[in-house]
Amino acid sequence: MAKKKYLKRLGDEELQLALKASGAVLIEGAKWCGKTSTAQQAAESMIFLQDPDQSASYLALADTKPSLLLTGSTPRLVDEWQMAPVLWDAVRFEVDKRNELGQFILTGSAIPNDNVTAHTGTGRISRIKMRPMSLFESKESNGSISLGDLFNNPLKINEATSELSIEQIAFAICRGGWPASLQLEGKAALRMANSYVESVINHDVSEVDSVEKNPERVRLLMRSLARNISTIANYSTIIEDIEATDKSISEKTVSTYINALKRIFVVEDLQAWQPSLRSKTAIRTSEKRHFVDPSIATSIMRTEPEGILKDFEYFGFLFESLCTRDVRIYAQANDGDVFHYRDKSGLESDLIVRLRNGKWAAIEVKLGQKQIEEAAANLLAIKNKIDTEKMGEPSFLMILTGGQFAYQRNDGVWVVPLGCLKG
Repeated sequence: MAKKKYLKRLGDEELQLALKASGAVLIEGAKWCGKTSTAQQAAESMIFLQDPDQSASYLALADTKPSLLLTGSTPRLVDEWQMAPVLWDAVRFEVDKRNELGQFILTGSAIPNDNVTAHTGTGRISRIKMRPMSLFESKESNGSISLGDLFNNPLKINEATSELSIEQIAFAICRGGWPASLQLEGKAALRMANSYVESVINHDVSEVDSVEKNPERVRLLMRSLARNISTIANYSTIIEDIEATDKSISEKTVSTYINALKRIFVVEDLQAWQPSLRSKTAIRTSEKRHFVDPSIATSIMRTEPEGILKDFEYFGFLFESLCTRDVRIYAQANDGDVFHYRDKSGLESDLIVRLRNGKWAAIEVKLGQKQIEEAAANLLAIKNKIDTEKMGEPSFLMILTGGQFAYQRNDGVWVVPLGCLKG
């Protein structure tokens, strides 16, 4: 069998930069999103704690003399470090002792309990969040328009065309950005997300905090989150949704289960942006419900591309979640974060990108072309509401679409297909 080709990730450069700036780097994110493959591109030696032939020996050694597991050419990869949490402090100590940069790469698909490490690792261990692949990384977006250029060099941007059809977008949503699924075709590629979801429900969500969870309740909770994807659904809404199937569940249980799903990077809700406004309008602070990849939602809802094409309203919510995943990846490559905005008057922006240097931009997501005018008016209204003396003018306003053509409107608003965007 031919060796699987490594597809470059936007995180490759971030990893190289982090290794030059700190003694160790932690790459964390959902299982199967490609952390280990990316780390292997930069590592000179490696140890896999999940290796079934060696795992017991490794864990025993971690309990007795963890420094032995850190011996090897650098950077040394320690894969799934959270299986032996003592390694965190061992790495921190070893970095201090060696006083050299780029010594270790840790990967982790779960956040251990807060009390398992004696030190935070601040100043010694830097963190990189990795998500499933964006459409640019999977070579489905042609990358003709760069988020970085929109912020820094808008004059470089030309009109562009996306080759992605609505049917291809539906397939990309259901398949997800799991690297292994990109090696497959058709229904075989769609099964990867199903396998991931079943692993989460029956194993991962209980293993993360060693608290046994009812798989059926986990399934019902994830189905509710999938039904409410890209919306601001509070616990009451989720509980009512679950109890509609005659399964009672408490708010405490919902909170515990969602927290566990966040700790294994399955759930990644979108926080609200709280800028300074010209008026005294109250800003909503609730998070929007999202999975780390929209394929988790379609899998748990037991639907496929043909199914979401028949339910265009739900397709729209899933498309927004796909855009959220990709814009998060592109923003991270530009040292930025992503939020959503909504105020008491109902004015909202699906995505706000804020860079560390203070620059910001507002994005509306529209699957089709019919709502372009409304979305542009919405973005301009938000621009007028923000106190630009304190926040600065937006670097750009953009409508992210599932269409073909990228262009700038006369009012300055960009219309960009997701199939044209990159970091």
